[in-house]
Amino acid sequence: MNKYSHTALRRKSSYITFAVSALCAAATSGHAYAQTVTAAAAPEADGGQVTTVEISTRKTRSTVSMSGNEIQKILPGVNPLKALETLPGVSFQTADPWGNNEQNLSLFVHGFNGQQLGYTMDGVPLGDQQYGNYNGLSPQRAVTSENVRSVVLSTGAGDLGTASTSNLGGAIETFSSDPLMKHNVNVQQTVGSHNTSRTFIRVDTGEFGSGNSAYISGLHHEARAWDFNGRQSNDQINAKFVHNGSAGKLTLYADYSDKTEPNEDSIVHVAGEKSAPYTRPFLYPDFPAALAYLSPTGATPAADGSNYRNYYSDAQRTDFLTYAKYEANLTDNLTWTNQIYFHHDDGVGVVAGPIGAAGLPALFSVYYPNQNLKQIFGNSGYATRTTEYTINRDGYLSTLQWEVGNHKIESGVWLEHNRSEAYRRWYALDVNNPSSPYTRPSGPLITQYGSGIDNKVAQFHLQDEWKLRPNLVLQAGFKSSLQFADGEFPVQEAPAAIGNGSKALPVGEIVSKNWFLPGVGMRWNLSPQDQVFANIQKNMRQFVTYGAGGASPWSLASQQAFDLFKSTAKPETSVTYELGLRDTRQLDWGVIKAFDGQIDLYHVDFSNRLLSISPTPVISAIVGGNPILANVGSVKTDGVDLAGTLHFGHNISFYDAISYNRSRYEDNYASGSSVVQTAGKTVPGTPTWMNKFVGTATVSGVEIQLIGDFVGKRYATYTNDLHVSSYFLMGLNLSGKLPYMGDLLKNPRWNFNVTNLANREGPLEVVVGAASGTYNTYPIPPRQAFLTLKADFY
Repeated sequence: MNKYSHTALRRKSSYITFAVSALCAAATSGHAYAQTVTAAAAPEADGGQVTTVEISTRKTRSTVSMSGNEIQKILPGVNPLKALETLPGVSFQTADPWGNNEQNLSLFVHGFNGQQLGYTMDGVPLGDQQYGNYNGLSPQRAVTSENVRSVVLSTGAGDLGTASTSNLGGAIETFSSDPLMKHNVNVQQTVGSHNTSRTFIRVDTGEFGSGNSAYISGLHHEARAWDFNGRQSNDQINAKFVHNGSAGKLTLYADYSDKTEPNEDSIVHVAGEKSAPYTRPFLYPDFPAALAYLSPTGATPAADGSNYRNYYSDAQRTDFLTYAKYEANLTDNLTWTNQIYFHHDDGVGVVAGPIGAAGLPALFSVYYPNQNLKQIFGNSGYATRTTEYTINRDGYLSTLQWEVGNHKIESGVWLEHNRSEAYRRWYALDVNNPSSPYTRPSGPLITQYGSGIDNKVAQFHLQDEWKLRPNLVLQAGFKSSLQFADGEFPVQEAPAAIGNGSKALPVGEIVSKNWFLPGVGMRWNLSPQDQVFANIQKNMRQFVTYGAGGASPWSLASQQAFDLFKSTAKPETSVTYELGLRDTRQLDWGVIKAFDGQIDLYHVDFSNRLLSISPTPVISAIVGGNPILANVGSVKTDGVDLAGTLHFGHNISFYDAISYNRSRYEDNYASGSSVVQTAGKTVPGTPTWMNKFVGTATVSGVEIQLIGDFVGKRYATYTNDLHVSSYFLMGLNLSGKLPYMGDLLKNPRWNFNVTNLANREGPLEVVVGAASGTYNTYPIPPRQAFLTLKADFY
């Protein structure tokens, strides 16, 4: 089920964080931070210094990246977002080893949750990554993992030109690889635990005509959920064409993704409990067991309480994304880049659950008063609920860059029009012909509501980078962010189902504008090895434009509540201060030959925190109800990240990152007639301590990589009366060359990956949605192993 519809963790706060973040990077020459990243499908080269993370020396803020080859070492096909979990200050959890399951994905960066970050792919905005997405799609649906050239994390607020309305806490940019200049066919096959089969094929044309090149790739992915018989599947096609000429570079890109994910039910915990299960597996496909599980009236076993079992649940998403981009060289020092894009999404979230649980009898009785609900819904005791999504959005990005004297001037505009819809429907589950989670049901008995929101976004930015001296650069600029959102409910919920005396869900327009969001920064090269950087930037998160729950004004229960919110609420804002030192140097300390790192001190004032106060105290309730949405106060954060990489020659390195984060609420908030005592409490969900390490060595042609991830104690409620314990997980990655297999087969290689090497158990992710007394978790998946074979055919 959609955890975000019940999770009220939406921060408007005052963040103060001090961080020391040494993130490893070494060029093969051992001199520069920035490296040339090869295409993920390209043959892998021998030699060179072991590299895990790359640090940009061209930014006035903390910016680090991972190349596609490094991402694929973690696990071939891994979500680019999951690859970032090795970075200090980043906390990432999800139910499957690839990080593909979006329903229970959790991401925090220095205390900001995933919906407070910005996401792009080749510059195209990907929205705010909510599970019930209304304005984008996940990076792994936008581009096949094997085609990722690099993924870049910018803490703070991201570049002024980032196409995002949510990047309060930073930006994550994913870049697809360009076609190879030589004809090539790349084939990869992964097999492993829980019936995993992942097949990837990419065909590069090589250069043809005059400066033309292209590739097309296909992916088929199948795997079973580790704790129940749920199928994860994905079929994806990527195609890219590039023309490089003296006048500029033309890029055409298209992506098709058809994805199905088995959703996990989270475990409900209450204060004083003794018997919460470790998992809540679904009963599908054992329909006789599902029938026997319920009472004759459709009630679940009393002993299971809120941790009752559903028959099945899954997420189905079909996306088409395309863009055309032209980078024109108007003169030697003037470039003009224009990009248009289009995205269509057709998605559905499905839950087949007992009709006697989670408040459903009261809801169904509104539509079928004094009737036999079990008979109406197919005599099985179950009903199928869907949330059906549609997104149609198109946009335009234009950036002009002009180098004149000691100045680099950049101006740009981003325009987007998005029409999103969400419909909630209920279907019978026929006892004689039970439905499957992998096909959409038809013939709804109830259309509970249907929402549609038309949203227009306009952003403009202007900045100047001024080289005062050969080793000193100043940067200053601003951006403007405007949003015009108009929501309606073509299908209104029945007044008795809304409750609170409301007659209808809210409709209307909300316009939010901020014309001046400034940023100023500098880079100072103290020496060939050391660079100081500083940055101050203000940003704003626009209101969520989702018409079916979550922290959206259109999820409020009445027109009066909407009108009050419209006249009084403010968007979340942040001001980020960064000061840091980048360092890379060769050493002669016996076996230690080099050190690479970055020190980053940052301070963030985060204001106007929006909180969605759920009317249901237990997060797992299917009938969530309409929340209260309000600005509730501030948060202060203090933190330290300390990390570094030691290089023991070219073939051995060890990277370690320690993070300390202290995020505290500054204010109490009202919930009905009660005051929730949150002032001085730690922000739940984000750990205070984290430690990551990556040890890499190449021995006799085999690269060995051991990854460790420690996540400390996390509070699970706003008042901190409950918490989850820490965990420490390790992963093992081995890779090497296969023996010579003839002239046709080039560069044959193998990868062997093990997740959760020590087979640890415990809570992996905490879902926060209550002030006290209750929270939800997802468990740590068991040890899993995967073998990948790959080769190129020239």
